Amino acid sequence: MHQNPDNGTIRQLLAEARNIAVVGLSDKPHRTSYMIAQALQDAGYRIFPVNPMLTETVLGEKPFASVREIEEPIDIVDVFRRSEHCVPVAEDAVQAKAKVLWLQQGIVNEEAAVIAREAGLTVIMGRCIKVDHAILLGGRPRS
Repeated sequence: MHQNPDNGTIRQLLAEARNIAVVGLSDKPHRTSYMIAQALQDAGYRIFPVNPMLTETVLGEKPFASVREIEEPIDIVDVFRRSEHCVPVAEDAVQAKAKVLWLQQGIVNEEAAVIAREAGLTVIMGRCIKVDHAILLGGRPRS
């Protein structure tokens, strides 16, 4: 059974991260994924929308169909997909050489966690990146 890293490790991951791929990002401002991605931008991260249904820029960023299409190095793959759709996302994160696979609050997939962990990624499941940023970094913009 997966166990998330301790708060000190998560704090360090958030403090060091620069680029966050947001898988399942919606272009609708009332959706949770949009609000959280916008908060991450406001905190100083560069977000990369990942959603094959998007054709227009979201939050000023060009969308991608998959994480591995992104040419910049990705620190965190933040996932807003139903749990049963997370295995291909984990495989995509591994191929992209991301550092962290982060499944948002309410999302847990043990198989995806194993795939990512075995490839050397840190795995966080069932936690909200925006809440953790606010609590662990005091909501401050990254330095």
